[in-house]
Amino acid sequence: MEQRYTETTDLFLEEPVIYGGFWERFGAMFLDGLILLIPNYALTYLLPDVSGTILSVLMYWLYSALQESGPGQATIGKKALGLKVTSTAGERISFGQATGRHFGQIISALILLIGYFMMLWDDKRQTLHDKMANTLVVKS
Repeated sequence: MEQRYTETTDLFLEEPVIYGGFWERFGAMFLDGLILLIPNYALTYLLPDVSGTILSVLMYWLYSALQESGPGQATIGKKALGLKVTSTAGERISFGQATGRHFGQIISALILLIGYFMMLWDDKRQTLHDKMANTLVVKS
């Protein structure tokens, strides 16, 4: 159990923090991939040169960073599976943190996906990119 301090009452409240599991997070990523599949295909089909690739990278980045740093704190896939992204203090993350987390996923993938599998032995179920961005994925 994690304790959170509230300034208004000067009391410690114990709220259980339930971290997102491997398969839930995998399912959320799969759903987000399906959502972005058609616009990505359209971009690469309509603009087969470098500009299509650049716009595709921008689309994936803004899709995740804007939603995870926004009021809902989750992409559509994460919302569908009851997950949200928070700071390690349990607060909403900034756009910069969400950006770092997004691009950190590239590093998590490049090292033979070990950055993703790290969550299996981490007590807070953090992946490498979560550790890099100082974030958690929790049940909402």
